[in-house]
Amino acid sequence: MDPITTAAVSTGAQISIWHLVFQASWPVLLVMIGLALASIWSWAIIFEKFYAVRRMNAANDKFESTFWSGQSLEDLYAMMSKRETEGLSAIFVAAMEEWKRSQGSAMRAGFAGVQKRIEKVMDVAIQKEMGGLESRLLFLATTGSAGPFIGLFGTVWGIMTSFMGIANSQNTNLAVVAPGIAEALIATAIGLIAAIPATIFYNMYSADAGKIGTRLENFADEFSAIISRQLDERA
Repeated sequence: MDPITTAAVSTGAQISIWHLVFQASWPVLLVMIGLALASIWSWAIIFEKFYAVRRMNAANDKFESTFWSGQSLEDLYAMMSKRETEGLSAIFVAAMEEWKRSQGSAMRAGFAGVQKRIEKVMDVAIQKEMGGLESRLLFLATTGSAGPFIGLFGTVWGIMTSFMGIANSQNTNLAVVAPGIAEALIATAIGLIAAIPATIFYNMYSADAGKIGTRLENFADEFSAIISRQLDERA
């Protein structure tokens, strides 16, 4: 093997992604580390939300099937109040608790304010359920929107450093220029790796949360109508 080929093989063997990362200037390295940590945390949120959405949908399906089975509200409340509630069951239990607290005062002062209090309690319960479901989604949105720009900052800084090194060495050989540019481009690549999944799953989970929120609100309206009929019968 001639000396030129040997030198090329030797140089190529030394240059790898890890070599370029560890040889990066400290601003670029900080950008890479920050984006890598953001990507890891994003995936943790993605998996957590995957199971949270599945768990809530399953809990809502099970409760809705039981609720419309014809079982009395009192029996259903007695059963659900002993369990850990989520989604529709949490709204139902909160409404029934307010209903029971209001029965004494309603008998004395009438049923005018009971309906509004129950509706308010259900609205608060919906907000709590949706708050838990939508928590940390903002981090995915931030990573998806800011990740490419942070990576681009690292790339611009790395290219500036490479050009200054070229000017100081007065050597425009591709073997000298390429590693610095490749090092700079890695920052943008990591930014895209962090941003693309974050954006995709943020949009997906936002849509899922919207569907669940609509389902909770529809149930609250239906249950409010049931309570209203019962209050009219007692009035």
